[in-house]
Amino acid sequence: MTRRILVTSALPYANGSIHIGHLVEYLFTDIWVRYLKLRGHDAHYFCADDTHGTPVMIRAMKEGIEPEKLIDRMREEHVRDFTGFGIAFDNYYSTHSPENQKWSEYIYHQLKDKGHLTRRDVEQFFCPEDKLYLPDRLIRGVCPRCGATDQYGDSCEVCHSTYEAHELIDPRCSICGSAPERKTTEHIYVKLSDFTDKLAEWTRGNLQPDVANYVNNWIEGGLHDWDISRDAPYFGFPIPDEQDKFFYVWLDAPIGYIASSDNWCVKVGRSADEFWRDSEAEIYNVIGKDIMYFHTLFWPAMLHAAELNLPRTVHVHGFLNVEGKKMSKSRGTFINARTYLDHLDPQYLRYYYAAKLSNKAEDIDLAFEDFVNRVNAELVNKIVNLFSRALKFVGTRLDGKLGSIAVDGRAMIDEASGASDEIGEAYERRDLAAAVFRIGQLAEAGNQYLQTAEPWKAIKDDPERARDICTAAANLSLVLAVYLKPVLPELVGKVESILGVGDTTWDHLGMRLEGVQINDFERLIERVDRKKLDALIEASKAEHAADAANEEESGDFEPLAAECTIDDFAKVDLRVARVETAEEIEGAKKLLKLTLDLGPLGQRFVFAGIRGSYPDPGWLVGKKVICAANFKPRKMRFGISHGMVCASSYEEERVRVILADEQAEPGDRVS
Repeated sequence: MTRRILVTSALPYANGSIHIGHLVEYLFTDIWVRYLKLRGHDAHYFCADDTHGTPVMIRAMKEGIEPEKLIDRMREEHVRDFTGFGIAFDNYYSTHSPENQKWSEYIYHQLKDKGHLTRRDVEQFFCPEDKLYLPDRLIRGVCPRCGATDQYGDSCEVCHSTYEAHELIDPRCSICGSAPERKTTEHIYVKLSDFTDKLAEWTRGNLQPDVANYVNNWIEGGLHDWDISRDAPYFGFPIPDEQDKFFYVWLDAPIGYIASSDNWCVKVGRSADEFWRDSEAEIYNVIGKDIMYFHTLFWPAMLHAAELNLPRTVHVHGFLNVEGKKMSKSRGTFINARTYLDHLDPQYLRYYYAAKLSNKAEDIDLAFEDFVNRVNAELVNKIVNLFSRALKFVGTRLDGKLGSIAVDGRAMIDEASGASDEIGEAYERRDLAAAVFRIGQLAEAGNQYLQTAEPWKAIKDDPERARDICTAAANLSLVLAVYLKPVLPELVGKVESILGVGDTTWDHLGMRLEGVQINDFERLIERVDRKKLDALIEASKAEHAADAANEEESGDFEPLAAECTIDDFAKVDLRVARVETAEEIEGAKKLLKLTLDLGPLGQRFVFAGIRGSYPDPGWLVGKKVICAANFKPRKMRFGISHGMVCASSYEEERVRVILADEQAEPGDRVS
């Protein structure tokens, strides 16, 4: 049965370039939609630039241009880079569009007319230096929930909590760094608690289990009113019937999904109602875990109020780490999409991400040595090698004509085509890694078949036997090409051209090629050249050299200088401690600042060199660790450390804290 499916990914902000971290999401979504289309579904991938908000306005001001000119330029850059990676949107639009204004005003009126809005005076930050009301994203400070430093004024990237900007501790203007003033103004709020029951119902079955747990905790903790207005000056849509009030960017940004689909529908003679009002339609949003709150609470609440279809699934993916750490400009691991394209084949990254991305909201790691080895060993030496050995041999040694499928090769082909349900189900549940792994197994079987059948020997005495062997391998290549097409459409396009089969679909899994002429062989893909990868890293370092200096840090722990006896060790008072807060330190590469509760011994602040192992320090909060409680306080660059947590290292620069028994209480002695 043909399904009508609309898929979106989060809208990239029109204030910066696309980098390889962003590409995790867009490549993932592109691959999944390509699979749906391969199955013959009426599936479409819609996206747009997220254009509104003060950051865009300020950047345009600094460049001396109008915001509209800036967002047009950034959209052109984004489209260019996405196209370079083979990402095929059905429509890539802009939130600064008449369609988006129309839908934003419609949803606003639905919320208003149904009594879901309220108004109240709020204290808003105003920067006297810049003479500007500061939106939440232009205020930085300490999270009031977990104590993490350098967090935005509306949400914490560490503990994922949301809050009002005035709750932020030690707020600072992100533009000039000065302390802002607080002024009273009236804002418009959505009463999110009105949707508690509906959101609780929708969460069940529409989110990944780990994501659903997060969202349920938010719902059970009580939903807070959501501020949807901002004061002038602000680059965005004015709120109808209001004076100097604009829609907060997070109201109109997800509505951009509707606007982009509406824009496409008008161009092709269809209606957006087919997707947003017809109950048979399926909607899927793909997002990063840093914006879960907005997409699993605000967004479905708006859709419900407007009586529009809610997503069947909001699929959440994790972050990208490079070499086990957050992307770094000083190490050359903060790589822009354009810089990558200037040095390496985008097909490498498409394959590598697909081989690592499952249907869980887990971070993935791009390790350069693994990247080279995996692409060369799995993609080039295994999959592409099978295609090349079979098709090139036919073209150069057998006049380009296939024969009959060798009897000893038929079971291999039947097994491969029989794996369609398994591979299809892996794609369907968005477990790309499982699909790629199974494709690799089938390719390995094909290579073993060729190695055993040895057509290069058979051709000497029995050319037709050699032809039939290669015909079996060519038919296996066709099956695997169909499976691989969502991941590597460019490479598979070359295989399709050589085999002369046209634009394949899932139905081609049953096609068998015998006695036909194939086209001249062309080289499919090159191996990863480590020198080019090294050049990419160096180019990224040079590109971000000015920013890299901010990552420099000193003040790490010194190594032990002398041996100690058992008597010395006995002096160490090891105690159980509960982690109250865990936060990154601005300017520190390796350190986290921990607040430890030692029960009757009180509270301690400890600096721990474990940042590389905990890209989400919030994971540590609530954990019980072992602390050396009687260490002499040590003065460091970032403050005084009043103890040390016990940790172990399982590989270089990967240090994990040692957890205490769950039954232990803070302050208990560890013997």
